[in-house]
Amino acid sequence: MGARMSPKGRTAAFALVVALLAMLVLPLSRCSNEPSRNADPTVHALPELPPTPPFNADTAYALVAKQVSFGPRVPGTAGHTACADWIVAQLKRHGAEVIEQTATVKAFNGQQLPLRNIIGRFNPEAKERILLLAHYDTRPFADKDSERQNEPILGANDGGSGVGILLELARHLGGKTHGPGIDMLFTDVEDYGQPSGSMTMDDNTIGTWALGSQYFAKNPHVPGYTARFGILLDMCGAKDARFYREALSMRFAPAIVNKVWKTAAAIGHGDRFVQETKYFVGTDDHLPINERLRIPTIDIIEFNEGTNAFHPSWHTHADNMDVIDAVTLKAVGQTVLEVVWKER
Repeated sequence: MGARMSPKGRTAAFALVVALLAMLVLPLSRCSNEPSRNADPTVHALPELPPTPPFNADTAYALVAKQVSFGPRVPGTAGHTACADWIVAQLKRHGAEVIEQTATVKAFNGQQLPLRNIIGRFNPEAKERILLLAHYDTRPFADKDSERQNEPILGANDGGSGVGILLELARHLGGKTHGPGIDMLFTDVEDYGQPSGSMTMDDNTIGTWALGSQYFAKNPHVPGYTARFGILLDMCGAKDARFYREALSMRFAPAIVNKVWKTAAAIGHGDRFVQETKYFVGTDDHLPINERLRIPTIDIIEFNEGTNAFHPSWHTHADNMDVIDAVTLKAVGQTVLEVVWKER
């Protein structure tokens, strides 16, 4: 039988064990709680973007008026050529790299038409791209008018408004160095389609419209061209215009529709961008871009409750500067500028 330890001895031994354990645990706790000398505890936030510049509605209005001053911009006419030359000059003035596509296309009546698409590239080195587009040609006849139906129209809203907004955007995007690069496509021979009762999806004349964007989709200016998304502007300048979510846009690019409409509401234009889908566009320049290039592209285009379709001046001689309102140009232009400016 071994010797027993006295109570005092046991107490002293227990205290010694506790002290030894404390000496072992303390360095371990320091190792687990203290940050590594090589670790960087700083959370790196994304760099702050420069504030979105203000869209100048008066400038956009003047840009629409300038187009109208050329007269009807029907392919193959002097007014059309003068307007195209002016668009090219405006893009270069704001620092864009300009590419032109020229070809000959056949109209619904068999007529051979000269085609001239214009592409302005901002920050062309950027791999990621955003596509903005509008047509600059005008209707060669007023088939929706009650008189002078065989005469071409001025197209202040149908053609002029989208181009005017894009060129005012170009003034700001020329100095934009952050985020994706911007491509502006000014399409030709959009409005030379076969006269018909309506532009609906079951209309067998649908392929006679948007010949410029059809050509671009088959022959992009860059092989394998793609973009993060696209925004088409068409009939965006009439007084009190409302822009409903267009059905083809919701079919091909609902996320982009939501992005744009949400942005409009956030900056105070929710009354113009209505959160309701309307089926009223059978074809437009965004259709070939979606179907062939697979770029999710939306159409910002007025839905008029009075006609249950387009503005009453559509394809009539009433489509002149009396229709155009700077407040509408501002609502659309500032919304699009905010969207593209905030892309990283």
